[in-house]
Amino acid sequence: MKQIFPPDITGKSFAEGGSVLDHNFGRGEPYTLGVEEEYMLLDGDTLDLVQHVETVLAATAGHELEASVNPELMQSVLEIATPVCRTAADVDAELRKLRAYVTGLAREQGMRVGSAGTHPFSLFERQRITARDRYHHLVDQLQYVARRELIFGLHIHVAVDEAEKAVQIVNGLLAHLSQLLALSASSPFWRGEPTGLRSSRHMIFAAFPRSGPPPRFRDYADYAQVVNQLEKTGCIQDYTHIWWDIRLHPRLGTIEIRICDAVTRLEDVIAITAYCQALVKHYAELVERGEEIPSFHRILTTENKWLAARYGLSAPVMDLHTGRRNRLPVAALVRRTLKTIRGHARDLGAEEELAGVGEIQSRGNGDDRQLNVFNGNRDIVEVAREIADATEVAPEPAAAA
Repeated sequence: MKQIFPPDITGKSFAEGGSVLDHNFGRGEPYTLGVEEEYMLLDGDTLDLVQHVETVLAATAGHELEASVNPELMQSVLEIATPVCRTAADVDAELRKLRAYVTGLAREQGMRVGSAGTHPFSLFERQRITARDRYHHLVDQLQYVARRELIFGLHIHVAVDEAEKAVQIVNGLLAHLSQLLALSASSPFWRGEPTGLRSSRHMIFAAFPRSGPPPRFRDYADYAQVVNQLEKTGCIQDYTHIWWDIRLHPRLGTIEIRICDAVTRLEDVIAITAYCQALVKHYAELVERGEEIPSFHRILTTENKWLAARYGLSAPVMDLHTGRRNRLPVAALVRRTLKTIRGHARDLGAEEELAGVGEIQSRGNGDDRQLNVFNGNRDIVEVAREIADATEVAPEPAAAA
């Protein structure tokens, strides 16, 4: 009988329970952090995307940060990853070092670096796929859906000490998807046009299979059974081919929050990271006390997520926790959440960084800044310049001899 699925995704075999049975939850300190950012590689003059990721990677050879700088699906995308960090302040120091390093490398090659959910005017048809087997296999499987995926994200990992606890924490975080998306939204443009959305990235990525809000699982065995079914039938190679907005990452022992657009300003990244870390601690302690995690139908959390993608920080969302019939601004939910998690942030040494969430609400997020530039002069290239300028950070001064 002819095989109906590509053999390249069925080459691995796993024990009963699949790739997630052997996990690392509890192997390290809880609430430690890791952050990944996807950057645009830009022409230094035109600010259009350029296909030079291999040039940047070659320049990192032998450098202490080489392992932290990686390719992505397209040759115009660069991914950086911090080491494991204990606090949001540690993430700040690591990202500051990485941003300064890659922007410096890019400038040496006549390029710039930018961080936002989409490039304002570049076309996906002009991008080349990175020469790695994983990416060519992905395009072979997903075809146009993958070739169109010219988007950039921010992924925040928070370590959890028990697998069962991690499942329940993800269930709790579902109610906060709209808040996280509204705070990070930075993709109001696509193919040179304002889309009327504050996060166009989410509309593009929605075409991917196994994306969007995760389903609620009863426990870790329930989750493992679903993943194993996908693996043993050849639908996926392993759990990393599940691209939910929030997912378990068993190999790292973390919850990976993937819903955020790539965020332009470093201080905003750090504020959102502190917000995620404190939220995870909040739900972890609810589980430890045996309290029930609030549960809402997926259609309701998905609707709120859509409203955040459409309207950003001014989104009129449903107040799921109270069940009131009227809607309220997502900013009000963020303020309510801040009151709930401020003590947790203080315990984590991140109270100062968490205060940055209020600053995002006061001065606007990435999509607000991009639209302000565009509405001021109608020049889409200047939007790309704003992104590049705001992404860069000054390198730390060299220590005195």
